[in-house]
Amino acid sequence: MFALRSRHRHSAEASYGAGWRCVVFGGGFVFPRWFRRLARMMERLRLGDYDPPPFAATMASAALFAAAGIYGAIAGGHTDTVVQAVTARSGFAVADVRIKGNQNVSDIDILQEVGLDGWTSLVGLDASDARERIAALPWVESVSVRKIYPATLDVDIVEREPFAIWQHGSELTLVERSGNVIAPFVGGRYASLPLLIGMGSTEAGPEFIDRLKRTPEFAARVRAYVRVAERRWNLVLRNGITIKLPETGEDAAIAALVALDNESGLLSRDIATVDMRFADRLVVRLTPEAAERREAALKEQLSRNGRRGANI
Repeated sequence: MFALRSRHRHSAEASYGAGWRCVVFGGGFVFPRWFRRLARMMERLRLGDYDPPPFAATMASAALFAAAGIYGAIAGGHTDTVVQAVTARSGFAVADVRIKGNQNVSDIDILQEVGLDGWTSLVGLDASDARERIAALPWVESVSVRKIYPATLDVDIVEREPFAIWQHGSELTLVERSGNVIAPFVGGRYASLPLLIGMGSTEAGPEFIDRLKRTPEFAARVRAYVRVAERRWNLVLRNGITIKLPETGEDAAIAALVALDNESGLLSRDIATVDMRFADRLVVRLTPEAAERREAALKEQLSRNGRRGANI
């Protein structure tokens, strides 16, 4: 707490508020130091002894219009627009966007979600909102968006990892190992991924594919994994042969099939299916062409046998 005291003898002390005091003397006031300059200026204005600075009227008018504009922007809800416009033209317009980590998400898609228009201000840009919009893109697992002043936006993408192609009906989509759908499959570098077909294949597929990889030579020949009635698997080989596995004991069935193929080259013949669903036998069905050839060969054999019998 402080007070200014006059050197005049005849003075009366008065208190104003709890924070400061002033001294009253000769019918006037002695003001605190921080208020004296303004008090002197007001007194000179009252006595007409004050010369305003050059262009004071112009500056006052500009201040009035600026105040009116600010009030109008706040009252009309245009504060963000004003901030964007002012800061963008003051050197804070986004001039450089650094995008990292994207292979399947195009730069154009990312820029569209950020919403740049050439005069977007880095000050007024909502990084959290931009991050949420980019994270909603199909391939994006996670994303960080950072503002680097004065004019750079840094976008770091982590993309989702496709595990297989899932066929459901006539549609093909890429799925993660968890079974979550990523995006429609349109070919390209993911064409070599395993093809899962049928309901329940995306849930049971990863574990079954991992087991099949224990016999890598046979696994490399498999093109598609077909889930039948969500109970068992059919394997479609790259040469078109279908292997019908039993509901249980798939590992033993595959081991027996591999041993039989190594012994007789079964999977290299003109066959359509190998049915292993029966515990006591293995059923092989020929391709239509092979069946026709076999039927013709049998007829020829019967014909030769008939001619031989007639000669006897």
